[in-house]
Amino acid sequence: MLWSGWGDPEKAVTLPPGVVTLLEQALGVQPAERPPVALSEVTLPPPKLDMAVSSELAMFVGPPNLHSHRDARIRHATGRSTTDLLRLRAGDASGAPDAVVLPATHNETLGVLGACARRRVAVVPFGGGTSVVGGLAADRAGYSGLVAVDVRRMTGLVSLDAESLTATFQAGTPAVEAEELLAAKGFTLGHFPQSFQWARLGGFAATRSAGQASAGYGRFDEMVLALKVATPEGTIELGRGPSSAAGPDLRQLILGSEGAFGVITELTVRVHAAPERTLYQAWRFGSFAEGVAAVRELAQRGPLPTVLRLSDEAETGVDAGLHGRPADGGCLVVAGYDGTSAGVEPFAAAGAAALAAAGGTRLDDAIGEGWAAGRFDAPYLRDALLDAGAIAETLETATSWSTLVALKEAVTAALTASLSAQGTPPLVMCHVSHVYPTGASLYFTVVAAARENAVAAWGAAKKAATDAIVDGGGTLTHHHGVGVEHRPWLEREIGPLGVEMLRAVKARLDPAGILNPGVLVP
Repeated sequence: MLWSGWGDPEKAVTLPPGVVTLLEQALGVQPAERPPVALSEVTLPPPKLDMAVSSELAMFVGPPNLHSHRDARIRHATGRSTTDLLRLRAGDASGAPDAVVLPATHNETLGVLGACARRRVAVVPFGGGTSVVGGLAADRAGYSGLVAVDVRRMTGLVSLDAESLTATFQAGTPAVEAEELLAAKGFTLGHFPQSFQWARLGGFAATRSAGQASAGYGRFDEMVLALKVATPEGTIELGRGPSSAAGPDLRQLILGSEGAFGVITELTVRVHAAPERTLYQAWRFGSFAEGVAAVRELAQRGPLPTVLRLSDEAETGVDAGLHGRPADGGCLVVAGYDGTSAGVEPFAAAGAAALAAAGGTRLDDAIGEGWAAGRFDAPYLRDALLDAGAIAETLETATSWSTLVALKEAVTAALTASLSAQGTPPLVMCHVSHVYPTGASLYFTVVAAARENAVAAWGAAKKAATDAIVDGGGTLTHHHGVGVEHRPWLEREIGPLGVEMLRAVKARLDPAGILNPGVLVP
């Protein structure tokens, strides 16, 4: 991955001159005063790791798998939020670990964690590095050093049970590789979040990831049947059978734990027969509220498409402009249908009938197909906006159907008021991409001019938006995780006793407090 941006450097995009002019006219965006620094100019903190500690860690993983050179440290310094990238582009890698450790097995991971606990070295479990909520920003104060435990050597399909439709993977397996391995045997996991091309399976579990086809295949935490976890206190193995009444489901303590309780090394997930054919449709609704009513009808009464996405008026207009289509107003719904060659067309036809009955107007299917073809490209556009002098950041939540529209309006108003008061009036866009019988997600994208204090400006706007989310009854996060950014509000969501429960679990599994300190647990 590009050290100061998203993804493959060969896929970087440049904004057309017309878009740059529009950004200047509409939002006051001006070219960045200073270009991003070169990799050689990035400032790193002096390494604190004692040579004796390095030697002990190298005993477990082998000297070639302990890296302390500049490139490794910088590439493990942050996640990929806009705030992370602004700091990196300014040459600030102050969050970089002292070293990067690459275990290849569960037992090697146990050894590394045990040594770090004895030596009081903080550990950041590292998968694909795609966190956008400060999930890799461990607090190193009070520790003798900080290492990133990168799981990328723990890859591969351990076993496939075609009869039970389950597969066991090592947790460092890239999502792309997992899909390729399953496809070769006629299966799919069906999990395609925007981070799909770079994230790893263990990271999906650790953050309760939700993919763009979650309407059909479910969230990732719903897919996980069993887990193997390395902790400083030993091994945890959880999950037997398709379901269990053997007390509370302890898997739920690991799913979403963001590396604060242990390092996931292996997981068993449910899989599906690979679809023989996929169809996409595009629909127009007159307003966001009308679109919400339509997708709610599908979520509650069916037929529920595999992919179901509703963009508000602002996002619909921007999407039309980027793809050279006339902006006719209204809101875009994209519906995707996976199935067999014989069954997918009746499935799509039933969905079309329901959307038409709800007041939708059928658009050219090529619009839906175009969305599918470019669904992993948005982060590259974010980098291009940074190059042009704009910030582009996202945040998300979920709430019940009865409060969805009101919460969307409240968060939009909070973001607009905060950034406008700082002299950077924003464009706020929103879409629904994950639906349930009882409610849905709201995913916001914010674009504004990047001033000299862009990090602080976004921090203030994010606080205003998060306050609006909590006050409006939404969850802090639907699928990005808590990280550092949402931690100050977690007690408001789970209560003081809930926080004490998390602290008690951490104290038992990680008594030295070395695992991702400052992340998740207040």
